[in-house]
Amino acid sequence: MLPSELSNLAVVDALLGHKQLAIQEAKHASEMEPISKDAMEGPGLLENLAVVYAWSGELDLAFETLSHLRGTPFGLFYGDLKLDPDWEPLRQDPRSNKLLAEIAPKD
Repeated sequence: MLPSELSNLAVVDALLGHKQLAIQEAKHASEMEPISKDAMEGPGLLENLAVVYAWSGELDLAFETLSHLRGTPFGLFYGDLKLDPDWEPLRQDPRSNKLLAEIAPKD
């Protein structure tokens, strides 16, 4: 299975409540294709790992993972974090507003 397929499967498993399996799959996918190996696909895999952490109730790990994507090309985007339903579990946490402020577009 390709890393991107495994990563997407992990997100689905997290949404279905299969937390441990989802975390294992997402970690494995991001290890198979790290940013250092593929600067275009790697950030998406790491972002999916953060989504899996968020939907698995591992908010500390989700924010830690997202911090690695700040300033990374093809990494974390303001609009996605603010509006994408994938990030809903993070929105009640004050760290979400802080992160949004840090990555907000500058005039």
